Amino acid sequence: MSKPLLSVSGLIRSYGTGGSKVDVLKGISMKIYPGEMVAIIGQSGSGKSTLMNILGCLDRPSGGDYQINGISTRSLSNDDLAALRRNYFGFIFQRYHLLTHLSAKDNVEIPAIYAGTSSKNRDEQARKLLTRLGLGERIDYMPGQLSGGQQQRVSIARALMNGGKVILADEPTGALDSKSGLEVMKILKELNSQGHTVILVTHDRSIAANAPHIIEIKDGEIVGDIWNKDKFFTKEQEAAYNASGAASADDGHAAEPAEESGSQSQSSGRIISELDRNLTGRTAFFAGLGRFGEAFKMAWIAMVTHRMRTLLTMLGIIIGIAAVVSIVAIGQGATEEIINNINSIGTNTIRIMPGKDWGDMRAGKIKTLSTNDMAALKQQVYTDSVTPSVTSSQILRYNRGEANGQVMGVSSEYFRVMGLSFASGSTFTEKQVTGIAQVSVIDDNTRQKFFNGIDPIGKVILLGKVPTVIIGVLNHDDGGFGSSDNLTVYVPYTSAQSRITGQRYLSTIILRVKDGMSSAVAEKSIVSFLTKRHGAKDVFTRSSDTIVKTISKTFGTMTLLVSAIAVISLIVGGIGVMNIMLVSVTERTKEIGIRMAVGARKSDILQQFLIEAILVCLFGGILGIILSFGIGLVFSMLAESMRMIFSVMSIVLAVTCSTLIGVIFGYLPAKNAAKLDPIVALARE
Repeated sequence: MSKPLLSVSGLIRSYGTGGSKVDVLKGISMKIYPGEMVAIIGQSGSGKSTLMNILGCLDRPSGGDYQINGISTRSLSNDDLAALRRNYFGFIFQRYHLLTHLSAKDNVEIPAIYAGTSSKNRDEQARKLLTRLGLGERIDYMPGQLSGGQQQRVSIARALMNGGKVILADEPTGALDSKSGLEVMKILKELNSQGHTVILVTHDRSIAANAPHIIEIKDGEIVGDIWNKDKFFTKEQEAAYNASGAASADDGHAAEPAEESGSQSQSSGRIISELDRNLTGRTAFFAGLGRFGEAFKMAWIAMVTHRMRTLLTMLGIIIGIAAVVSIVAIGQGATEEIINNINSIGTNTIRIMPGKDWGDMRAGKIKTLSTNDMAALKQQVYTDSVTPSVTSSQILRYNRGEANGQVMGVSSEYFRVMGLSFASGSTFTEKQVTGIAQVSVIDDNTRQKFFNGIDPIGKVILLGKVPTVIIGVLNHDDGGFGSSDNLTVYVPYTSAQSRITGQRYLSTIILRVKDGMSSAVAEKSIVSFLTKRHGAKDVFTRSSDTIVKTISKTFGTMTLLVSAIAVISLIVGGIGVMNIMLVSVTERTKEIGIRMAVGARKSDILQQFLIEAILVCLFGGILGIILSFGIGLVFSMLAESMRMIFSVMSIVLAVTCSTLIGVIFGYLPAKNAAKLDPIVALARE
């Protein structure tokens, strides 16, 4: 006796629980042999569509057993069932179930994509099938551009794409006019004559009459299983008929299924190896790459089709990324500006002051810093130049003008130590310093106050009651932290000590470190050196490098704080992406069902929606970066003293962050899409 292709034994399908439980199928048993053309007929609600869904592995039975080629489907995983739908069955639906955003060829190719067929091969096969079905000139038409009969032909071509050993046609002529219906039935008969097993599900007896084998269902039970040997009976069907033992059956029902030894315990691995042969030996990498490409393509089409929704979904990501990148750029720009200003005060300078640290109450009583210390420090290996600093506030007078100003007693090296340049004249000579000369150098503010329009060199300016001859004028200097209105006059420190302050010790020594030397090492050496000289630690140091580090750390903390606030907008944007994607899953439930019906794995559906979420966030991140560059351009036009500095690291982190948000917040919607039951998804209109 020939082995049945499909065998159903004691099949039960129930819905609901408890007292509301309804049995749609009630212990159905039947066999379908290779090469048959079978019509399952019954009124609406009889259970015929439920039976077809189980036969096509779209649904699972509640009880009983269903075998394909003697292999039970009870223990098969979802991916195993998807492989069966993909490579064994071909579905033809009453409503065609074509994806409206894909062309006829692209719709036909879908099963081959999930089967891992190469792009070239599936393109050739799709064109061949469509041409064979009379659609050669409409290959690139969209479903909306085709008639009902033409759309059904596309559906038939899709069913045949991976071979379609078993064609399951659910009311294939139900939505067609009579002429188109006859054409579709003619095609199905031709497919049957070519060896395809065809199962028709219909309520129309005239359609069912086209099949030699008719199974009638009523209220979930088979009430008729009739062979019409004289009508459309091919040699293959006659062989199946004779093998089934139907010729000797008195009641017209097919014989009961014969026991298939060992078939009930077959693993899913065997059924995949037997029914998924077209994947055997195929490189898994290229198969997966094809599915990824399809998922990427579908995600892109969904984004483009709903442009406004996509843009609104991206908005939170755009704002968050732009805020983070801009804040980091502003922080880096501000830090650089301040560092430059500090360096303008003195390049790599160290200030040596009395006391153990800032705020030392005894600092005013410490008078150990001396010119001898300065001379000794000048000989050290790390010293470039060194100067003392003695400061006093005085009234400055020239002719009849006067103003409060600051008088600084310094050495001739002060201007090198502090990186100051001359507009005219020059610094003091060593002879003028040792000779307590009454000479001075004025800054640009003092020049503008007293000598606007005239040359100050050689003029006498009174510092309190001490007259000095101006020998140099400095270039304009912002004072390191912005424009300063202070008037400053520099005199030899010996003159300041003897003629103005009367102070014999030094308040501060400023040392410039040689280029290439470490400020930190120099500071430690200075403290150690002076501690040995004074017999106790009575000085402390502060360098421009320390100030830079402190300011950089402060700005880093502030940037981190504000960035954390901006990250909140990213999280809000991610939640928005998740909500929109959940809505998208609901809107596209039918599409998901169609894809599952033609063989998409749950992982394929998960991948498609996850890619879409990642793309939305990734493009949102890129637009956010572009927006931040625009902000930087406007900022540079409005703030001349500072610029935004964009770092590659912050941009890379922004893109990475937006991608991770897509993964994190897109996973739940994608998982929900992948969890959908294919039969439930297909029923969604």
